Amino acid sequence: MAADQVPDGHGGLTAHRLRYRVRVGGVVQGVGFRPFVYALAHGLGLAGWVGNTGDGVSVEVEGAPDALEEFVRRIAVDAPPLADVAEVSAERIAPVAGTGFTIVTSQGGGGRTMVPPDIATCADCLAELHDPTDRRSRHPFISCTNCGPRFTIIRSLPYDRPATTMAELPLCATCAAEYADPADRRFHAQTVACPRCGPTLALSRAEAPDETGAAALAGARRLLAEGAVVAVKGLGGYHLACDARDETVVAALRKRKDRGDKPFAVMAASLAVAEAIAVVSPAERRLLCAVQRPVVLLRARGDASGAPAPSVAPGHPDIGVMLPYTPLHHLLFGLPGDPAGPSLLVMTSGNLAGEPIVTDDAAARTRLASLADAWLWSDRPIRVPCDDSVVRVADGDVLPVRRSRGYAPLPIALPMLVRPALAVGGDLKNTCCVAEDGYAWLSAHVGDMDDLATRRAFETAADHLGALCGVRPELVVADEHPGYRSTAWARRNPAGLPVATVQHHHAHIASAMAEHGHTGATRVIGFAFDGTGYGRDGAVWGGEALLADYAGFERAAQLRYVPLPGGDAGVRNPCRMALSHLRAAGVPWDARLPCVAACSDAERAVLARQLDTGLRCTPTSSMGRLFDALSSLAGVCHRVRYEAEAAMRFEELARDAIDGCSGRYAFALVRGDGGRSGRGLPAAGGRERQAAWSSGLREADGEPARAGRCAALLADPAPVIAAAASDVLHGAAPRDVAARFHLAVVDLVVTLAVRLRERTGLSEVALSGGVFLNVLLTTLCTDRLRDHGFRVLRHRRVPPSDAGLALGQVAVGARQVGP
Repeated sequence: MAADQVPDGHGGLTAHRLRYRVRVGGVVQGVGFRPFVYALAHGLGLAGWVGNTGDGVSVEVEGAPDALEEFVRRIAVDAPPLADVAEVSAERIAPVAGTGFTIVTSQGGGGRTMVPPDIATCADCLAELHDPTDRRSRHPFISCTNCGPRFTIIRSLPYDRPATTMAELPLCATCAAEYADPADRRFHAQTVACPRCGPTLALSRAEAPDETGAAALAGARRLLAEGAVVAVKGLGGYHLACDARDETVVAALRKRKDRGDKPFAVMAASLAVAEAIAVVSPAERRLLCAVQRPVVLLRARGDASGAPAPSVAPGHPDIGVMLPYTPLHHLLFGLPGDPAGPSLLVMTSGNLAGEPIVTDDAAARTRLASLADAWLWSDRPIRVPCDDSVVRVADGDVLPVRRSRGYAPLPIALPMLVRPALAVGGDLKNTCCVAEDGYAWLSAHVGDMDDLATRRAFETAADHLGALCGVRPELVVADEHPGYRSTAWARRNPAGLPVATVQHHHAHIASAMAEHGHTGATRVIGFAFDGTGYGRDGAVWGGEALLADYAGFERAAQLRYVPLPGGDAGVRNPCRMALSHLRAAGVPWDARLPCVAACSDAERAVLARQLDTGLRCTPTSSMGRLFDALSSLAGVCHRVRYEAEAAMRFEELARDAIDGCSGRYAFALVRGDGGRSGRGLPAAGGRERQAAWSSGLREADGEPARAGRCAALLADPAPVIAAAASDVLHGAAPRDVAARFHLAVVDLVVTLAVRLRERTGLSEVALSGGVFLNVLLTTLCTDRLRDHGFRVLRHRRVPPSDAGLALGQVAVGARQVGP
């Protein structure tokens, strides 16, 4: 009998016996893929083996040709729900006439795989958690192949238990038997655990002995019910938890964290609790219940029974809500039969203001000592920090605010090949990105780079991400801003790699293009609206219309420059930005205007001198600063304690008035040479300095800036400022001012898009930059642009803010040109 023929059971021979080597790439480790392959091969009567490798899963499989073809087909279409099969290749090799199918020891080596994110506890594990007869009943760390920690516990690849932080917790005999049983749901589940083999839960309090196991959980629940703040160790770091309906403890936590009025996120015990305190649309319900379990920003039911304490989100109509995503969370809320406790908890990141989230148990006892009354922790180490993800819904679809737990480090398929590179992102909301060939991997949220601890966390995140994804960077890509700490790090990177820089707003538009798979064969009309970005003329950009591809951009239109007085001081005090806009628009500082009244006589005198002399004033075209100015002008927010506070409050008011809004403001369109173009009011008088800024700043070499020169079209906000000031003086409600301003910005976007299409023939519009975290603005712009026949590229996978900047940096700075 030939080696590649098999008996037919009747003394004859059947078709040839073949053997394939199959390689599978994508998110195929840590998601139950090898057990799936094992079961599939057994069901088709095939022999061979499957194992993890450094770049995915490798299979050798042997049997009848029809069964082999069915195997290759089904390995992609029937993959486990958490898998993401990117590629399947099969080659014929010599048969070995083996029998049986096995899972073999994983092999490392070259190549890369795609690391799965941490995901919420599955329904099967929750059923066991609730079942008093199950041996894992009430075990805080129950998991299986379909759920539990992944990214935060992986030390290296391939993904096997010895390469995770679970290696320190040996399996008991029963768990080991489940792990080895192909028929068990925990077959080769690297996070398998039970009460006998750990991890172990502990509760620590000052001047009290530690409690463990069930006593620790009962103690934590009692403390929460009594009004304490408990530091709870989660998947990617510590949370600070307290009863969200207890005003005393919430206000105390707010004071301890020096948080100002920035809202806290809450965790609801169930979807029913979430729907009782907030209005939840079908799209928002899907996000709340998704395996990623992000924080979803929802409209609060202000008069709801059992509403959160006022200090949870003071003065805000929205609230960030998430559902439990670990067994410990479910146990904290209590199972049937447990004493009653809080059904709504504040769950905010365990850190001091400006610092990264705490992951180390010893550090938690010191760094959170001034914030927490007790610590609920375990002996399962966290390898990499990972904050909660935050999302909104715009245009009926997800709008990422922070892409972290549940999403990181899933790859973004790039529409071009890139060199092995590390992009360092920006200084605010930092995330880094490694990329090679056709994929980019973004880190979890790192934070703001002002703090030394955050910069150290950035270095750790970059090294870990590169190691997991098998990317050895040959290039570092950074922002052009000469003062960014991220850029400074890039220039002194430890490996001495060459550095490429990318203009901030070009990176924003490239990020939107890349996540949509835009090849760059044609340019897009890109609106990059944010608070601050370094311009090539030395000004602060942020209200830009670019004609862009990955190779470069033309600054086709911009907001007209006005002075930003005092740099960061102007950002922290929207009332000063409002006065700057009033002066630039030729509108008097009438004491009846809220923004004028918010400034003392001395402050106004200093500000007037700054604006008259240009002392410590930088020209800015920022749309974010314009939102701040209007917010203060309308009397909404004059001083901010956290980023974008004034703009967020302004958006919240506009949403309530937009449907019945009568009238709208309008920008004037002015030619970049100072002449007028189209309709609109002429430039107001007394603006010689601003006119000089607007008519063409020059680069250091004395030549007109090219991509950085004053745009061909200027959107002059003076008519908007004048009309809004008049409305306020005549008693208009702040919500009406907010709605009219939003409509003016939408009209501006559509008008510029139409004009640029007439000039270029382009019909794709990209919306990026932090201003487009504004759901109202994004939805209205998207709808109106589509009505005018444009294809709109808006962010759905990475945030439009600086948290998505690194993706655009890679797409521009590491793009391979030519063969």
